[in-house]
Amino acid sequence: MPPPSAPPSAVPDNQAGPSPALVRALRQALRPLVRLMLAQGITYPYLADLLKGLFVEVAERDFRLDDKPPTDSRVSLVSGVHRKDVSRLRPLLRTPGALAPTVVPLGAQLAARWMGDARYLQDDGQPRPLARLASEGGEQSFEALVASVNNDIRSRVVLDEWLRQGVVHLDEQGQVCLDATAFVPTRGAQEKAFYLGHNLHDHAAATVHNVLGGAPPFLERSVHYDALSPESVARLAKLGEQHGMKALLAMNKVAMEAEASDRSLDPQPPRQRFTMGVYFYSAPVPSGEESSE
Repeated sequence: MPPPSAPPSAVPDNQAGPSPALVRALRQALRPLVRLMLAQGITYPYLADLLKGLFVEVAERDFRLDDKPPTDSRVSLVSGVHRKDVSRLRPLLRTPGALAPTVVPLGAQLAARWMGDARYLQDDGQPRPLARLASEGGEQSFEALVASVNNDIRSRVVLDEWLRQGVVHLDEQGQVCLDATAFVPTRGAQEKAFYLGHNLHDHAAATVHNVLGGAPPFLERSVHYDALSPESVARLAKLGEQHGMKALLAMNKVAMEAEASDRSLDPQPPRQRFTMGVYFYSAPVPSGEESSE
């Protein structure tokens, strides 16, 4: 196969309608989400109502003229949603929706510090097992780690939740050990849903930016083969996890240092966020067919 390259543009040459390539891409991208929704009891009528509000929201926010709030008629024209529905939905969109569970951002901060701060790392760069209490381990304790991020929550509450989720376990000495592969809870539907939205949004946003000709383009590359044995795929999955985690841990360390440096220079700087992700997926190739997943 050729070297990894940026995806070709799917923007149609004429604006009469979407290109067949774009339609195929959308069907392929939406397939796993439709599978998730059906598995969770979300049917087409529910999704259609959800999409109606989303089309109105994006048309109102991202398709303005001269940065002025668009009229209901313009939102209707851009989105294809009936003007009466636009008028009904726009006030509802200004009502804050359900917030992400607070344990997720806090947990992400804790895991990032545990995997990036030298105080909590072993000589080989792996997260150090931590004593539960500061009275036992001082600065190298789970209690001190939690306090370094948030003083308003007890470390025991976080520990109990992480043990429930499978993010940490206790070793024979009763020390708290982090799953160094990543902060991805093995249990906890809310936490998984948070990262589903966060990671898929940012990956899709980077791809859409590139497809629409945004400059400079975002990094968005992949390597894919379709004639491998299950044994080879298993070996490649392990290799991908090892190298992917090395890259993520290195980025986490530099980002943490940069954040501290930026705050020391300006306590209230203009804020910008970033996401860098790694993923691996495999599936059987249907006999005599091209893979569609």
